[in-house]
Amino acid sequence: MAEPMKYCFQKSNGNVHKLYVYDDVRAYGDFNWSTWKFDESETSAKFFRDQLESIPDTDIIELHINSNGGSVKEGVAIYNQLKQKACHKVGYVDGVAYSIAFVILQACDERIMGIGTSALVHDMWIEACGNARELRKMADDLDVLMEANRKIFLEKSNLEEDQLTDMMERETFLTPDQCLAYGLIDKIGDYDTQEGQQADMEQKIQQMKELVTQQRAFKEQLAQLHQESVQVAAPQVPKMKLTNQLAKFFENM
Repeated sequence: MAEPMKYCFQKSNGNVHKLYVYDDVRAYGDFNWSTWKFDESETSAKFFRDQLESIPDTDIIELHINSNGGSVKEGVAIYNQLKQKACHKVGYVDGVAYSIAFVILQACDERIMGIGTSALVHDMWIEACGNARELRKMADDLDVLMEANRKIFLEKSNLEEDQLTDMMERETFLTPDQCLAYGLIDKIGDYDTQEGQQADMEQKIQQMKELVTQQRAFKEQLAQLHQESVQVAAPQVPKMKLTNQLAKFFENM
């Protein structure tokens, strides 16, 4: 049985590379009971780094996201790797972009959410154990991490930090319209009407150009065949006239 797609890279037409984040972001894959080791995670920062190195800086990256989020450290590293990449980056939310997955989207030059998709912003959390002093320190450390995390959203959005802080504390789900209003995305994708019609029109124009080229080539071939037939028939004309004259001569004898 084929493994479900988690994260993969595909080379599309021309110089466009499509990337898919369709699973939780994590440093390690599933535990393999056959090898007693963890499989490689296809959503780790290391795996992401290896794949990005194979893409030329002059090409275009399309990042598709449908993820509940996951590891903050892995997601932030992926975000910064994308920011450092010189490619033009277009990010699409195909399903959900929750938590750190929505952070990764912010690294793209163009951020697009499809109709019916959603996003989630919230405070990060961790599993903790220890004495009272250690737990209090851990809470203080989370405040520092959250301050750094908010900077990513504030870089492009029109949100005030107090407003964003309140949204994260309330674990806020966002529609595409809300994300657009807050400046968290650049566009709501209307693929069936605008982009789809544009692609269909370009395809029809290309087909018409190919048909005209074929018709022109066919006409040229017909003209060439006609010219060759005239050249072959021309030397036979005197012979036909001579034959007719001889026939008349013998008839008069």
